[in-house]
Amino acid sequence: MRDKKAKQAKGPKKTSVAWTIAIILALFWMILTLVPFVFMILNSFRKQFDMLQQGVFHLPDPWYFKNYTDVISNGFFGYFLRSIIVVAVSLVLMLIISAFAAYPLSRMNFKFRELIYAGVVAMMSVPMHVTLIPIFKLTTDLGMYDSLKALIGPYVAFALPMSIFVLVAFMKTIPRELEEAAEIDGCNRFRNFFTIILPLSKPGLATLAIYNGVAMWNEFAFANTLIQSPSKKTLPLALGQFKGEHALDIPIILSVLTLSVLPMIILFIVFQDKLVKGMMAGAVKG
Repeated sequence: MRDKKAKQAKGPKKTSVAWTIAIILALFWMILTLVPFVFMILNSFRKQFDMLQQGVFHLPDPWYFKNYTDVISNGFFGYFLRSIIVVAVSLVLMLIISAFAAYPLSRMNFKFRELIYAGVVAMMSVPMHVTLIPIFKLTTDLGMYDSLKALIGPYVAFALPMSIFVLVAFMKTIPRELEEAAEIDGCNRFRNFFTIILPLSKPGLATLAIYNGVAMWNEFAFANTLIQSPSKKTLPLALGQFKGEHALDIPIILSVLTLSVLPMIILFIVFQDKLVKGMMAGAVKG
């Protein structure tokens, strides 16, 4: 009896210690991520040389809003709109293709299924920068260089392996009894996919949309390689247009960065519940 009571007493102590460590690590991570964000916001409201005269974490004195008006009046929304178009089209294509690919890999038995799935997983290890020159030559040969279309293909291609991998794991958690019951009622595979599997996969699709959307929104290497004309550049390339003529105007660049990250922050706030559900849903068998 004494041993049981001692074990029961140790249980809550271990739990409280674990929670304390978790909270400390969470607070440390929150501070680590908030400090650069606060630095960016505060210094975007300063004049060019105020950072040298004032502390970078002090409140601006005075608050200088002209940085934002200059950024907006110098074509920021053009970069913004082009990024929206590229990311939206790429995400739609990526989600459609990955859902169609993940369904047979997760729900059907056919020859070479494991080999195909292994190939998809292997493609996750291909470094993006290794393909810059081949993709540059390919887009040039196809006549798509210096156009927004040139970015959509690489964005979709590099997002597909991980997206298919995640969706396969997610779809495997959906009970097969649902499909079997639908087949008894006369549903074929095609209808099962659209009426059962796809609706139940919405949390996973939302997670992939947010994760890949952020990556595409911030992508620089392909955009810098495949786009040349200023009138076709996307938001990650906007920083180069706002550099000073003889000196780097850091506050105005921080203003561009602040305006650039706002859509992603809003997107995360709106869809954070779906993101959490999508991340957790695959952990428990249905």
